Amino acid sequence: MDPEIHELLCNVLSRGRGGRATELASRRLMEHFGSAGRLAQASLEEIRRAGRIPSRQAAAVYWALELGRCTSSAPLRPGERFSNSRELYERYRGRYFSVPKEHFVSLHLNSKNRLIREVLVSVGSLSTSVVHPREVFAPAVRDSSAALIFLHNHPSGDPAPSREDRECTERLVEAGRILGIRVLDHVVLGHDDYYSFADSGLIAQPHAAPF
Repeated sequence: MDPEIHELLCNVLSRGRGGRATELASRRLMEHFGSAGRLAQASLEEIRRAGRIPSRQAAAVYWALELGRCTSSAPLRPGERFSNSRELYERYRGRYFSVPKEHFVSLHLNSKNRLIREVLVSVGSLSTSVVHPREVFAPAVRDSSAALIFLHNHPSGDPAPSREDRECTERLVEAGRILGIRVLDHVVLGHDDYYSFADSGLIAQPHAAPF
């Protein structure tokens, strides 16, 4: 059990006053859900039953998680530029931290690698999203994009890329090469970490820095 998450839960449940009962409730919640990500996916009623706590305490946990999502996923603005994959992860992890299905997002960039807009390409199942190059590059061409960055979440919380992720990335990089649109990175979002195809050397860059 993550001691930091346990302490935060205790504070939310007890409003900072602590106590044996809140410690036990926090332990029950973490043992039942297994991780903060799974807890964040739970309904108010699931939290109440798993923690064996009153509705008031369950609501405090539920809305604290909702507030965390809102404050850590501010909308992106056209013209913004990213320095590295870590910055992308920090910006997007809150938005997709508790989403139960894979979401595949494409960031359209201009020639200075500044954001034109972001496009939600597809929403998949619990463990996969189906992405076709046509769906990715048709809107990118309409936006006169010079480069793209892809992101998708893993609801399991493990950012390790699957075989399908690797094959999909290869197809998209090749399609971009043919169309003259650079693919700068594909970032897989986990609960506590991320995976960058560019940082791992799996996307060859024509320039020294991907961003």
